[in-house]
Amino acid sequence: MAVGAGGWVMRFLLWLGLPLLALLGLALAVPDVAPAWRAKSGGGTAGTFTALHEKCGRNCVWHGDFVPDGGGTPRHDVIVYDGPDGLTPDATVAARDTGARRGVFAVRGGDTWLLFSGLAGAGVLAAIGWVVLLVRAMTRRRRVGP
Repeated sequence: MAVGAGGWVMRFLLWLGLPLLALLGLALAVPDVAPAWRAKSGGGTAGTFTALHEKCGRNCVWHGDFVPDGGGTPRHDVIVYDGPDGLTPDATVAARDTGARRGVFAVRGGDTWLLFSGLAGAGVLAAIGWVVLLVRAMTRRRRVGP
């Protein structure tokens, strides 16, 4: 059976796009979903983030050092999620360390928890969709034969 140009593109997106989306969503977002939710609910270790330098690409993020209140192990060269606008070098922000891999969360809060949750959810749905496609393709192949 011939597949038109539109069908070919759709198959390409389904067979390559879904696994890529699943991999990105699961690898990049899932590990930080729980820390983001802990920050949203006020959990984690309170401390101070000191902005050192800003890195810009599609978005700008501040890197700096986090020092826990009351002692503990500081974290160096971490990102501050949900940091306030207008940060400058050496500015400080009240933050929480909830165990996120790359950063700490500003106490004032923000929507990073929603971003991580959405990406993780998209990754899970893409993985399920890809498995369904594989099962359907194998079932169809068995019916038709080699």
